Amino acid sequence: MMEDAATATLPAIGAPGTGQAGVLGRGEADAAGTIAGRSDVAPFVTVIVPVRNEARFIAGTIRQLVDQDYPVDRFEVLVVDGRSDDATRMIVSEMAAIHRQVRVLDNPGRLSSAARNVGLASCRGELIVVIDGHCELEGRDHLRNMVDAFQRSGADCLGRPQPLDVTGSSTLQRAIAAARSSWLGHHPASFIYADEERFVPARSVAVAYRREVFDRVGGFDERFDACEDVELNCRVDHAGLRCFFTPQVRVRYFPRSSLAGLFRQMARYGRGRVRLLRKHPETFSPGGFLPAAWLAGLLTGPVLAIALPPMWWIFGVAIAVYLAAVLSTSVVIAARRGEPRLLGWLPWVFAAVHAGAGWGVLMESLCGRGASSRSSLGPGAR
Repeated sequence: MMEDAATATLPAIGAPGTGQAGVLGRGEADAAGTIAGRSDVAPFVTVIVPVRNEARFIAGTIRQLVDQDYPVDRFEVLVVDGRSDDATRMIVSEMAAIHRQVRVLDNPGRLSSAARNVGLASCRGELIVVIDGHCELEGRDHLRNMVDAFQRSGADCLGRPQPLDVTGSSTLQRAIAAARSSWLGHHPASFIYADEERFVPARSVAVAYRREVFDRVGGFDERFDACEDVELNCRVDHAGLRCFFTPQVRVRYFPRSSLAGLFRQMARYGRGRVRLLRKHPETFSPGGFLPAAWLAGLLTGPVLAIALPPMWWIFGVAIAVYLAAVLSTSVVIAARRGEPRLLGWLPWVFAAVHAGAGWGVLMESLCGRGASSRSSLGPGAR
């Protein structure tokens, strides 16, 4: 049952050096040890891969993980399958039979939040990282770089950039990647497109954690089908834990292949943001709800203008400002990237991003039950 999964006691796994406040000095980092390929000094790493219907991508993701330049007996890859309807589970099972690091776990809850908890309940790692089933790692040193970042920062968790520019992408996917990384295409408080190492709030970027973090704040809230990572990271911030952001563990995600798919993705994010606000009211920011205000104005503006003719001027000016912002940003992006073909897609991509996010916020605000303000996910979850 979902509630049972959410409240399951997570196994405590001892790990040296828990969550020191501040960056380690050079002497301390040397004392902590660096990874030199010797399994007797390498921290054990668990990679949790939540999947559902990822037959197109999952084999490539697993290959990148098992090919990591990290002691083979010091990491595991837990692929948690949410009862896929395609060949995902068969592909993973076949690869698990070949690679001893890979295990397949069942996720009856199907959602990514439930999958993460299944992985946590079964993992052996001192360090735990979540990597989705459709992404590209930048090299064979991803796990090494992650461990190194933990050791030299002393942080409790790590954040990473998550750009969408992957190899072999279509023109539409390149437009989505470009739009989402621009000021007009993602939440202004997010660091997921940053490229400088620093300590940051965990909220928008943390993806890798010391095991003790979950012992302290609990697991993922399974009432969320989007923003479950942001919700957990809010609890990480509330607990006073530290997050170190580093481009050394960058992961590239595959963008949606259609405008309809992009709209649905953004609508899920919008619904998740409202549920997050219900549980954590302090997460409200005007920037996160501008798409909903824009969409509401777009839908109600003509009706108000019919009743109050002067409103036509306000409505017209608002539309003109929006179009000017979208078109000018699209031109700048296409010019900087040297891809004039992006101009044919970028305005539509921005419209899908804003309309999808706005629709999700409005539907969840008007019709959704959301997550309650209380949770029973273990220590620190409330």
